[in-house]
This record gives sequence, structure tokens and C-alpha cells, in this order.
Amino acid sequence: MQLETWIVVDDGEHNAFTDMLFWRDYYWLIYVSSPSHFSSKKSRLVLLRSKDAHSWQEIHRFSGTEQEGSKRVWRDIRDPKLGLVKDQLFVYALLNKQFDPQPYKTIVTSSKNGEDWAPFEDVTPIGWLMGRPTTQDGLTWYAPAHRVDQGTAALFRSTDGANWTLHSTIFEGKAEHADETAIHFLSTGQLVAVTRLEAGSSLFGSEQASTLISMAAPAYTSWDESARSAITRLDGPVLFSANQQLYAVGRYQPQVKAPYQGQGSAFSQKRTALFLVTEKGRGLVHLTDLPSAGDTSYAGVAVKDEKVLISYYTNDPRTDYPWIIGMLRPTRIQMTEIQIANLKRQEDDK
Repeated sequence: MQLETWIVVDDGEHNAFTDMLFWRDYYWLIYVSSPSHFSSKKSRLVLLRSKDAHSWQEIHRFSGTEQEGSKRVWRDIRDPKLGLVKDQLFVYALLNKQFDPQPYKTIVTSSKNGEDWAPFEDVTPIGWLMGRPTTQDGLTWYAPAHRVDQGTAALFRSTDGANWTLHSTIFEGKAEHADETAIHFLSTGQLVAVTRLEAGSSLFGSEQASTLISMAAPAYTSWDESARSAITRLDGPVLFSANQQLYAVGRYQPQVKAPYQGQGSAFSQKRTALFLVTEKGRGLVHLTDLPSAGDTSYAGVAVKDEKVLISYYTNDPRTDYPWIIGMLRPTRIQMTEIQIANLKRQEDDK
């Protein structure tokens, strides 16, 4: 597939977990700057702004703190998501205490101009890890969330972006457990969700790990399994529409048949990849890998002017480290641009 790609940030830090949107004539990009993939009180969220997605200006840095008794303590902060609610820019992020990250709550802040930010507040109920919010009517916003301790993915709703109510259950874990989930409204009014399904916690991955595709009709209180794809465990998923088709971007593992390289293995090579999402049959169709390797994925997407802009993080693609090595090495923030016409041609070739 024809694409254009360039580096946004490459400063020797482990830069990761991006999100991006277009608002008030600017692209807004957020990511985590930290010493490594693992927990660090030195981690910061970095918010950038750009007119053209090439030249970026740093607007704000966010740290992770919370009240513990009478003290304010530093926490590892990660997995930021951007949202637009009633023409305000929202930042959602997760706090974590464990070295091998297991975030335990979501915090949120908002701004009317992208420059002046309110203090972070907890998203309740505590324990749910929020994904990107979206709306179809500009009145009610929906967001996916999951609980690490339950293996459950759910849908929440809000009218203001700050106060959320549990709306419905997408998936309840048993042998498998749900992790990150992304949602997207179809033109039919249906809501589609893609969920990263874990199976066990082995460093070597699992043959049962997969991606779940679920569908819900208005009023989004009941979810049906549409497909389950073993082509990847879609870590850090994001969904977008173009060409009247639905696409996903997330982590892809090219090799899943070698010893110790089950789906999600820390010893495998990884890619950030683009997929076509189908409602029936295969569920996910692999279209192309983006320039990426090692510790990579967690994309943001902005569709504008007949092109798709995708932000994500990656080690230097020339190194092609196994994932476990890449987590300890510096990563860059990468941008890839795909013309929608080229996207359609790639889809037709499949």
C-alpha cells in the first residue's frame, strides 16, 4: 500500500500510547513519555498541537498524582485517550502502581481551549478503565471500559464527559477475559465494539487469545457476538470509517506458530497494522503493516481531506526487536498518512 510516514517525536525516551483527533483547526496528539514501557513515577502525558500534522508544538504536560491519606503521591500515568464533549477537549488517563502495569482507575480532565486544564478527577465507579468516548447525536456520549480484576468489558454513557453510568455489558470473562475495547457508530445506527481477549497470563502467549467483534442495536443494552478473529489479539485498538467501510488499527503478531510464540507472546516480533473489520466470517482482514517493530501500537486516527492520519509508537523499525526487548528500549512517535483512494485499492486487492 502506498503511504507516507514521518517521525513526530524521537528524543531517547520510551514514548508510547498515542491518541489523536482534529479540533478547532488543529490536530491534537497525546502520548506518554517514560523511561520504559513499565511503571515509572517519571511518566508524563504530553499534549501536542499542529496545523499540518508535521510541525508540532508542545501545549501541556500532565503528571499522575493522587491523594493518599494526608499526602499527595506520584503515580505512573498511562494510556491517555482524547475526547470531544460539547466542544471541550477531554483527556482520560489510567493510574498504575505495579511495575508490570495493571492500572486500577481512570482519571479525567477537560479544557475549553486545549491550553488551560482543570485538575484531574476520578472517573467513577472506581476500577473501570475507560476507552475513547464517542457520540452519534451530540447529546449522549458512550465509552467502552474494562475491569482487569473481572475480565469484563462494558459500555458506559454520559451527557457531560465527566460523570459516567454503566449502560450495558459487552463481554463477561470466564476462560477468557476482556481487555482494551474500542467502539464506533455505524451509519445504520448500530454500535460495533472490538475487544482484546486474553487467555491466561503466560509470557509465551496463548493459542486462545483473539479479538472479539460485537454488535449492539439502539439502545445499546444488548450485545451479540458478530465474529471472533484469531488473526491477532488487537492490543490498543482504534476504529474508524472510510469508503463506507469499517477499519481497525492495533498490534499484530506476524508469527504465531513458532515455539513460545503464542498470540501475545512477549518474545515475538510485533507490528502496528491496519485491518478491515467485517461483521461476519473472518472478522478482521489484515490489509497492511505500518512501518513499525518491537514495542508498538496504540494508535490514534484522524480522517480528513480524503486522507487517514494514524499516530502510533514504535521502536526503530530497522531493529525488529522482540516485544520484551522493545519495552526497555527508546520508542518514537510515528505518523503515517494513507490516501483514502489507496485504502480502497488495498481493500479491493484482498
